Amino acid sequence: MELKVWRPGQRDPAEEGLAQLDRYLDRLDLETGYLVIFDRRPEAAPMEERVRFDQDRTPAGRQVTVLRA
Repeated sequence: MELKVWRPGQRDPAEEGLAQLDRYLDRLDLETGYLVIFDRRPEAAPMEERVRFDQDRTPAGRQVTVLRA
């Protein structure tokens, strides 16, 4: 599991988070993981509108469930 915070003035941390999680999963010999991204930007939609689960893949093709909040 990897946690990222999307702060004002920064780009979406999903790509960096997936790459970092890929390295963790490789070391642990796991094929799936979780990435949680908290959006702390002032322009972000209200929490009840932006919380969602998506599926994505790491650079090496591992399955990742992404929670955006």
